[in-house]
Amino acid sequence: MNETVGDLTPRTRALSAPASYALTVEELLALPSLTGSKLIAGRGGLEKIVRRVNVIEVPDILPWVKPNELLVTTGFPLRHADSGRPFDAHSLVELVEGLSERGAAALGVKEGRYFGDVPAAMIDAADRLDFPLFLIPRDIGFDEVMSEVYTHLVDSQAWALDVADRMHRALTTIVLEGGDLPQIADEVATLFEAAVVICSPDGRVQATAGASADLEALDALPLFDPSGRLHTERLHQGLQPAPGMASGQIAVAPINAGGTDHGLIVAVARAGGLGPVTIQALERAATVVALAVTKKLAVSAVESKFRGDFLRDVLNGAAEPTDQIIEYCSQLDWDVNRSMVVIVAQLDQVAEASAGQSVQPPVVGRMPHERLTAAWQQVVRRRDRFAPVVGFSHEVVTLMPAGQGDARAVVEDLIASVAGDSGGGRNSFGTGVSRVIDSVADIPRAYDQARKAVMVGRRMNGAGSVAHFDSLGVHRLLSLVDDGDELQAFATEVLGSLSGEDADAIDLRQTLQALLDTNCNVAETARVLHFHYNTLRYRIGKLESILGHFTTDPILRLDVALALRVVEMKGL
Repeated sequence: MNETVGDLTPRTRALSAPASYALTVEELLALPSLTGSKLIAGRGGLEKIVRRVNVIEVPDILPWVKPNELLVTTGFPLRHADSGRPFDAHSLVELVEGLSERGAAALGVKEGRYFGDVPAAMIDAADRLDFPLFLIPRDIGFDEVMSEVYTHLVDSQAWALDVADRMHRALTTIVLEGGDLPQIADEVATLFEAAVVICSPDGRVQATAGASADLEALDALPLFDPSGRLHTERLHQGLQPAPGMASGQIAVAPINAGGTDHGLIVAVARAGGLGPVTIQALERAATVVALAVTKKLAVSAVESKFRGDFLRDVLNGAAEPTDQIIEYCSQLDWDVNRSMVVIVAQLDQVAEASAGQSVQPPVVGRMPHERLTAAWQQVVRRRDRFAPVVGFSHEVVTLMPAGQGDARAVVEDLIASVAGDSGGGRNSFGTGVSRVIDSVADIPRAYDQARKAVMVGRRMNGAGSVAHFDSLGVHRLLSLVDDGDELQAFATEVLGSLSGEDADAIDLRQTLQALLDTNCNVAETARVLHFHYNTLRYRIGKLESILGHFTTDPILRLDVALALRVVEMKGL
């Protein structure tokens, strides 16, 4: 050949246990049926996957080419087009470009019989596109190549099914013998030599396993928020590159049971090597994880009922004497004989539904309230496993140890961890916090304080609010009035047209509030609002024409201040 490059012997490696359903071009060239084949271009594409084989019998093959397909030819279709004239170098370059564009794996041409010399332009195009181009010895039959490739692919699939089946049996045995998520994760991590994470649908980590180096690489990935939640929204089912790793891979499989989403099982390999076998085995593992989760939920449901019934009696003041409450809580692994605060968390969408407002339907999977309960239990358990956390039908109640000086910091840390970056279970929730108590006898009073705080906080600040009972001020007194219509009538009677929600009313209310905050000091109010002195005097005149002489009447000022607080409270 005058225009060919020198003979290149393909790199070989042992093909013992197949790594995936597929075959790389490099592995293909090491098969016995292709002994003596010479790679003449496209060495950069040796890792391309081969899933099927086809013989080129016609020159216009491109419309029928499939991705990951190995094409072999005697060279006759490349030499003789419909016109009967030999293809020129330009046509052969277009053929290579078309095969590469359609995702073909490689092209093998029988050496010497029909094709003759391989044009240098064709070789250059294959090198440029990393499209493997190799010559097949004349004495090799295509039937042998096709038979061996398909045999290898079938054996790979059978091996993969055997691996998945053996792992499924091993994991099922773990669950039946009382094992849980940590043991399952450890088995999968050992099999794939990777770090494994099992998490809830909203990314809260339930179990991790793997070698120390693998776990360190996992922690370094930009996939966790400060609370430790895995950003599941950044992952998709199947194989994907690991962000921040040169050759790392991530395999993801969903955990589903009975139409319910229980989360994800994720394998992370620093050096890659994961493949379709990993995905199938991981899907089998996900089935076993779903079995373990379902079993755990069933047991937890029974335990939670007893725990919930008892704690409800304690919160309502209907339980046994104090010493018996402490003793029974101890049997439930709860410690209530210490300083603590009562925290009540309520989903905002539940509150909106009870108020008659339309809300979006929940996503398929565990109910939002169940996710919120699980999030609180997991976060609190990491900080103090003896703190009671129970989910009721409309709220989650936590008795968290805290002192007078650190109560706010403790609560802020808890809420930040539960909420993550998208809300507990990816749903907004409001939180109410009681005063610090030192006696079990004060639990019912503290519970009532926390419930009032969450209700007033939502009315004042809307969804996602956090309210401490000590910070409610006059709103605490207003919340004791059950008749919201009466409060609204009072505000309308005192404020008149200023109680409306039009832009002028809101603007004048802001001016009015600023005046009250400065004790009707006109100069100071003008400075705070950045108004000209005469502009503010004009506004005061307008306000007094609506409200009366509130600047000189202290009783009227008190009524106006209360009415403004009522208007602030949402949901009346």
